[in-house]
Amino acid sequence: MELSDDWIKATMLYHLRRKKVIGGVHTHFDTLKRGFPSHLGRDIDKIAKELIKENFLITKPTSYGLQVSLNKDRLKKIEDLIFKILGFKF
Repeated sequence: MELSDDWIKATMLYHLRRKKVIGGVHTHFDTLKRGFPSHLGRDIDKIAKELIKENFLITKPTSYGLQVSLNKDRLKKIEDLIFKILGFKF
């Protein structure tokens, strides 16, 4: 089964939105891979970096690794993207 990049993006954003990882609440960058098959690890990293460049995810560098959270200023656009691709509404 081939997973599209848009589906992976929407799923990652959905998991973060469902867990309320927004603004000042952060999670480790490596937790973005959870829930996906292990052979997609490099693809997940590439897509997560694209989300950072698109300003959907904001980063917080720490001494123990990179932390990420959803950009609260783009929350409406994130929810629209999730609804368009996955069909879940908040």
